[in-house]
Amino acid sequence: MATKRVSYIPEGMHTVTPHLVCDGAGAAIDFYVAAFGAVDLGRVPTPEGKLMHAMIRIGDSTVMLVDEFPEMGNRGPKALQGSPVTMHIYVEDVDAAVEQAVAAGASVVMPVADMFWGDRYGIVQDPFGHQWSIATHIRDMTDDEVIAASQSAPACSA
Repeated sequence: MATKRVSYIPEGMHTVTPHLVCDGAGAAIDFYVAAFGAVDLGRVPTPEGKLMHAMIRIGDSTVMLVDEFPEMGNRGPKALQGSPVTMHIYVEDVDAAVEQAVAAGASVVMPVADMFWGDRYGIVQDPFGHQWSIATHIRDMTDDEVIAASQSAPACSA
């Protein structure tokens, strides 16, 4: 009898999966459901109730989450006073998506605007300190067109 070979990437996952550390991962999941239409795929709590693993799906992508465990060097952006990482989401209607995120408790870091690279784009920060850039692709451009357009774009256009 032949045994079925197990794929090295579980079904439904991609090669790269973001893993967010949050002060209050359970509340973060609830926020992502309200703000981005995420689907809660499951939570694995410690005996004390902190989340040692959780996963959501936003569109076709999964995101893993975990509570802070400072004793293990695991801290979120609030404890670190910022993060160099921004999560990026493509959506059908960026204006509506940003409005939904703000209604759920996010704050606008960069208002939505048409960008030189062909996206309508904005940035929000969630209540847990993570920044999310949100975009709708509105114009296909060649690399040369993007480079040329970038030369006349404001310096802080993301």
